Amino acid sequence: MLTKRIIPCLDIKDGRTVKGVNFVNLQDAGDPVELAALYADQMADELVFLDITATVEKRKTLVDLVARVAERINIPFTVGGGISSVEDVSALLNAGADKISINSSAVKRPDLINELALEFGSQCVVVAIDTRHVDGEHFVHTHGGRQITPIKTLEWVVEVEQRGAGEILLTSMDHDGTKNGFADELTATISDLVNIPVIASGGGGNKTHFETVFNQGKADAALAASIFHYREVDIRDLKEDLASAGIVVRK
Repeated sequence: MLTKRIIPCLDIKDGRTVKGVNFVNLQDAGDPVELAALYADQMADELVFLDITATVEKRKTLVDLVARVAERINIPFTVGGGISSVEDVSALLNAGADKISINSSAVKRPDLINELALEFGSQCVVVAIDTRHVDGEHFVHTHGGRQITPIKTLEWVVEVEQRGAGEILLTSMDHDGTKNGFADELTATISDLVNIPVIASGGGGNKTHFETVFNQGKADAALAASIFHYREVDIRDLKEDLASAGIVVRK
């Protein structure tokens, strides 16, 4: 049985880690390199770095940040934000990233998923999907959640898998930052639709929420930010509790 993964997420703006609620009201949460080292020591399985304004401001994710992180940690990490070409990905992987995450650029030009999977392998390609429930349907949002698209989330997850994505990072914008629990029902639905791992993101507030998203939500991994950044949940303690609940985690 594959182990369930715990993944701290570091949203990056102007070189600092930030956190908000429902993608707005951002507050400083610390230095990303120092936080990365802390989480590696705490036995996080992976890390995700998302430059949340790179697409909006038409900047590229900072390669030097990736290099500094790679020097400090020995666990896999994914980088996203402003990635739109094979050249972008090559630079990030060469700097030390293990995987890349694409969102807005994949929606704008879906062939990008195929190109990156062919060039670097599906195991490197994570498609991040920011979704919000609107008028009875889940729709994909882009540009850091600022723009709604006509694309239905359930149709998009199937397409990205067919195009070669190796993993889906699913963020429920309705749950993001609320600490009221993950979108378990939606996560389970998507996990049943695809054969690639699904990372649940948005709403993790306590240890029980992680247990629920693994059991009821059928997630392969669970991602959270503020509860780790502000020391509300210790990753080692979380893993011990999950193991006691019968969930297989790496220790």
